[in-house]
Amino acid sequence: MSSPTTPAPGPALNEAAVPLPRSVLGRLFAVVGPAAAPALRRQIARVAVYSVLQGVTFVLSVPALRALLDHDTTAAWWWAAAVAVSAAVTLAARHAQSMGGFRVGLATINALHHRLGDHLVTLPLGWFSAKRGDRLTRLVGQGTKDTSGIVAHYLEPLLTGVLTPAVVLIGVLAWDWRLGLTLLVCAPVLYAVHRWSAALAATVDRRLDEAAAEANGRVVEFARAQSVLRAGGPDGLGWSLLDGSLAAQDRETRRRSRADAPARLLFGITVHLGVAAALVVGTSRLLDGADTAVLVALLVLTVRFAEPVAAVANLSTTLRGSVTALENIVEVLAERPLPEPAEPAALTEPADGKRGLAVELRDVRFGYEADRPPVLDGVNLRAAPGSVVALVGASGAGKTTVTRLVARFADVDAGQVLVGGHDVRDLTADQLAGLLSVVFQDVYLFDDTVLENIRAGRPTATDEEAERAGRLARLGEVVDRLPDGWHTRVGEGGAALSGGERQRVSLARALLKDAPIVLLDEATAWLDAGNQAAVQRTLAELSGRCTLLVVAHRLETVVGADLIVVLDEGRVVETGTHEELLARKDGRYAAFWRERTAVGGWRLDPAPAPESGAAGPAVPGQADAPTDAPVEAPTDVPADVPTGEHAAEQVSEEAAKEVRTP
Repeated sequence: MSSPTTPAPGPALNEAAVPLPRSVLGRLFAVVGPAAAPALRRQIARVAVYSVLQGVTFVLSVPALRALLDHDTTAAWWWAAAVAVSAAVTLAARHAQSMGGFRVGLATINALHHRLGDHLVTLPLGWFSAKRGDRLTRLVGQGTKDTSGIVAHYLEPLLTGVLTPAVVLIGVLAWDWRLGLTLLVCAPVLYAVHRWSAALAATVDRRLDEAAAEANGRVVEFARAQSVLRAGGPDGLGWSLLDGSLAAQDRETRRRSRADAPARLLFGITVHLGVAAALVVGTSRLLDGADTAVLVALLVLTVRFAEPVAAVANLSTTLRGSVTALENIVEVLAERPLPEPAEPAALTEPADGKRGLAVELRDVRFGYEADRPPVLDGVNLRAAPGSVVALVGASGAGKTTVTRLVARFADVDAGQVLVGGHDVRDLTADQLAGLLSVVFQDVYLFDDTVLENIRAGRPTATDEEAERAGRLARLGEVVDRLPDGWHTRVGEGGAALSGGERQRVSLARALLKDAPIVLLDEATAWLDAGNQAAVQRTLAELSGRCTLLVVAHRLETVVGADLIVVLDEGRVVETGTHEELLARKDGRYAAFWRERTAVGGWRLDPAPAPESGAAGPAVPGQADAPTDAPVEAPTDVPADVPTGEHAAEQVSEEAAKEVRTP
């Protein structure tokens, strides 16, 4: 995701040679990366100079006030001039650091977006979940903005609250060590109270962040699922989930307010007690005969000591929100990416001249969670170059997991996954991605034109090449109905197209990419007969051009496969062709086929006509309804699309022949 105009991505945080720093600034340097770090250092320097100059201006007011109280007009004018010059320089430094803060804040957002983007694409896809997706949405949007606020808004009061009082303290010590020692004793007490209040609110802030992420996800879900919610009514599950998440966020917000109020109050009381202690010491010094003018000036300076310290307490709530966002970014960047080989393997074409590459799993064991049984347990299978291999089995048998491991969405716990004779862990992410085209059941299209969505398969393709791939995927008839043809925008997620049409776009991507391996996961699971026929014919175009690994629930779609692999509870229980597996009468595949055949002829019968003189409409399903009443064939189906109760079987048998004889 990096480009010549953006900072190069830094290493993952967990790859650092030293542990992550515990300070906020240290962690901020770690997440922005080495490219943005120099600008951040310069901003810190600008704020530090301003803070010191402000402290110097405060200290210079002591001799000016002393001269004024002693009626030394000449000295008072000279010291007043020094204060004026110092104040002017301080004002210029303030302007410089303010403008620099906004510039560096925007650069920080940019750097964080690129760091997160570059890192997320290296993480295994198994890491991504619905809950993490909600948190990432909040993190990339509001989280990066809040983190940049540390630089743009909070760095100045934070450093001013430390450096300015430090300069004032040095000045007070130089004029009166007793009063300075009093302020010095207050410093660690203030720090201890601040740490206590931060620890008190840390747990509450974490719970509030989680509740906000959950509410954010529920709001997006509520907006996207309006059709389902309206069908279910206001008492449906979706409404209660949204209400519950918003109520939980409200509770956590109130809990943070209750935790924050006493902490801020205690810090403020501590600051004012420090000022009171300084006044007591000053009064004692006056009674002992100390210089009245000096002590009055120093007591005024003591108030200046307390002002920036108290300002830090007022920022505590908003600052903690930014620190929480920073910690969340650190957490994401600390996730380990899939390891990449130092030297990628060299791939060679098959010696027999066949197109495609071999895919092999050797004694693969894999589970998504360590404390649960493995999804795959000792799986062995091989897809020869240019062959069609089908994976069948009950839901949860591990079919989709096999394709995900081939695409290296995650690494196996044991065993090997080989592509072209090489372990996928020996191939770079770009190298492996170039070898695969993946067609999922749930196709996502970008909010762009049909043509650009096809071109996503190969971004360098010309318009003519993309259109040719679309026509091979039977998209021509779809495009002819669209207002702007190939240049019609499909909406977010492809909302302007039906599920079958989106599937054709996905297959067009695979045809355009022309990868040696194509993974199809339930590509025809929920398509109607017309779309299934189009998809099957497209698969016929792919057959022989690549190695096809197909996951299917409809067994009739894979009868022509070179090899059918039957999975059950994460293990391979049968392999063979369709005919070979049917010959095993007691086998799992034969049992699946019999079950499919048994339910393949079900139909809905029309209700009987009402008898003459009978009142009211006929009731469907009544006891005297004939069971063999004919079903009228539809009249709006094109002539080249098979109809009747076995339409899908007719389409599939024709497509299977095409797969076998491209």
